[in-house]
Amino acid sequence: MKWIYLAATAAIGLACAFTQPHNAPQPEFSPVLVPKKPTQGELVKRGEYLVTIMGCADCHAPKKMTARGPAPDMDRFLSGYNSAQPLGSYDKNLVKSGQWVLFNGQNTAFIGPWGVSFAANLTPDATGIGNWSEEQFNKAMRQGKFKGLDSGRPLLPPMPWPNYAGMTDADMKAVFAYLKSLKPVSNAVPAPIPPAP
Repeated sequence: MKWIYLAATAAIGLACAFTQPHNAPQPEFSPVLVPKKPTQGELVKRGEYLVTIMGCADCHAPKKMTARGPAPDMDRFLSGYNSAQPLGSYDKNLVKSGQWVLFNGQNTAFIGPWGVSFAANLTPDATGIGNWSEEQFNKAMRQGKFKGLDSGRPLLPPMPWPNYAGMTDADMKAVFAYLKSLKPVSNAVPAPIPPAP
């Protein structure tokens, strides 16, 4: 009985082997493409592009007057509000009404119902983001935390951090790499001024 079972199994196996068409298409296998990790230079280049289209220099770069009007001061690029510059006077009653927001001539100081806020130094100097980790940068940009610290105060207007909270990890890493590649500029931006009573 055992021999009959073995013989039948062998016959079925041979029949299957010889009834398959020899010209049947073979499955094609494509290599899996693993995206290459970008080089540091590629990260910095991508970050520069993102910082440009996101308009970071609109507020974080001091300006100088040119024949074509105000332009970012490239010697102090992304160094924030110039701490040596006096704020100037403004009508506190106008701001208290909540109907007006004022910007200084450099577009680096902002006055509104929240008080006075100053554009931060984004250069890799110790007075900027020089001591920040990538995790701190992510927390600042995604959660609006000052210096990316859990205990930090909220980032103040007009910083549009909610617009950037959904950036991909790769883009966030690229922006951070670019900012860390900039020339460090020593400029301790003042603390915000609370609203006038």
